Amino acid sequence: MAMISGDVLPELMSVVGGSDSVELKLTIPDSYHRSTGDALDVDPLQAEIRQVVFFDTPELALNEAGLVVRARRMAGGDGDTVVKLRPVVPDQISEDLRSSGRVSVEVDAMPGGFVCSASMKGKSDAAAVRRVVGGQDPVGSIFSKSQKAFFKTHAPDGLRMRDLAPLGPINILKLKFSPETLGRKMVAELWLYPNGTRILELSTKCAPGEAFQVAAETRAFLTTRGIDLDGEQQTKTKAALEFFSSALTAD
Repeated sequence: MAMISGDVLPELMSVVGGSDSVELKLTIPDSYHRSTGDALDVDPLQAEIRQVVFFDTPELALNEAGLVVRARRMAGGDGDTVVKLRPVVPDQISEDLRSSGRVSVEVDAMPGGFVCSASMKGKSDAAAVRRVVGGQDPVGSIFSKSQKAFFKTHAPDGLRMRDLAPLGPINILKLKFSPETLGRKMVAELWLYPNGTRILELSTKCAPGEAFQVAAETRAFLTTRGIDLDGEQQTKTKAALEFFSSALTAD
């Protein structure tokens, strides 16, 4: 799935070896969304409804510092949060933090590039996230003490969680499926932006040691289904931050 050019391959191999997991991603051009769904024989009625909201300043100060603060709401009342730092070099993350089990190191690879991140995840619930988005509760109320400490360590000096604005929410349809001929799980996510823009992403996760084999197998599977592997790649988070930042700035 991931087409990595030769000049970045050594760097990719070095970070994959020190990561906890690898997620291979591919975004599909808008004009091919329907044909891709048909080719993969997925049923959209089986998709889960979710909402994602990011937190940053109108000028995207956190994004500039390589920090992502995000919360999600799921149908049924569940929710979760994450504070993510990227890019990172796995060997440069403190041993205490790695051994604590609170931080996971993940590599996201897609055609043309990759990024390695360190994520500290937490649990919340859909109602609590909604109250924060609506301004009834402070942003920090849905993040754990460890997440707040991780944020403070890596955020720009003087920037606090209570200074952040909600960027979102964005409605998402998430569908998990397991193609028989591939023999592994895949995920399709359709992000529906308020301006009508849509991003469809296909992904699969694997252990670091099998990343290149899984990438080759997945690419072969998608090719046999006629899926376009050469379309321009889009980043869901970047698109969301830029859209809502523009809206906040305009207001």
